[in-house]
Amino acid sequence: MQTAEIARVVSFLILTIVVYVHAVAVCLRMLLKRQKGGALRQWTDRVTLVLAFAGTGCILYARYIEPYRLSITPVRIQSAKIPPGSRPIRVVHLSDIHSDATPRLEAMLPAAVSQQKPDFIVMSGDYFNSMKGLAVFRTCLAELTKVAPTYVVKGNWETDHWREVSPFDGIEVHELNGKAVRVEFSGVPIWVTGLAAHNEDMLAQSLSDVPRDEFRIFVYHYPDYIYEAAKQGIDLYVAGHTHGGQVALPFYGALVTLSKFGKRFEAGKFRVNDTWLYVNRGLGVDGGFLPKVRFWAPPEMTVIDIEPIDINARPVSSRLLTN
Repeated sequence: MQTAEIARVVSFLILTIVVYVHAVAVCLRMLLKRQKGGALRQWTDRVTLVLAFAGTGCILYARYIEPYRLSITPVRIQSAKIPPGSRPIRVVHLSDIHSDATPRLEAMLPAAVSQQKPDFIVMSGDYFNSMKGLAVFRTCLAELTKVAPTYVVKGNWETDHWREVSPFDGIEVHELNGKAVRVEFSGVPIWVTGLAAHNEDMLAQSLSDVPRDEFRIFVYHYPDYIYEAAKQGIDLYVAGHTHGGQVALPFYGALVTLSKFGKRFEAGKFRVNDTWLYVNRGLGVDGGFLPKVRFWAPPEMTVIDIEPIDINARPVSSRLLTN
């Protein structure tokens, strides 16, 4: 966690504690009738109580409602590598499921993906928080593979916490780690490559046999390799890891992203030189010591349509960043 992120979290926690301590003090004064009739005489007391009640509502919402709210984000990517007149190629991107023993969205996810009619599915890591969660994840993954061909990479939870576990054994998925796979839709070739977390040095090797004039997708857990991917001529880079902050503030966004770029690529669509990047907010909640909550960062499934360039259409909006 970067110094700026630590400072934001500490400031937020201190402010929250101050509000609740003050609110408790106000309630005690009222109960003890130290103010006439228990009335609130100071505007600060009123504001504090309003904030405390609103905060409690937000906590309950973040714990019991938002983690179960699936958000579907449509994204359009236009490329000169897709021949004019070709139909859009649809990719569903999933990330950071973080399955626990008690399912959240896993049971409904295959049907929700199926409704989008994807040509294929890509998944960018962090699939389960515990061995009991692994069973929940595997059940979900097996159903997803019945919807469309599924390409997966391992995230930091699989490479750091569960190295001895093989989460994909016996399931018809394509695990990517330093190799590129060519798929074709209506005669249009698409190359899908990916790496397990921390294996970014293998990207150039994985692309060595891939023609530069054919569309290339890179699946990686972290968004942090975007500038290097752009140098390698990747057309679309899909990532997760940030959870969109998991807890975000209105008009400000994520407090924490655990990315070396901080808030620069916290969530959403970006463009670096000729490379599109989409950072998915993920579907689950962190499996560490953090509270099992989501606020202002609902679980996300991204539906990406890769299309030919339409010279008559308005430009596709994005945040353009260059190195």
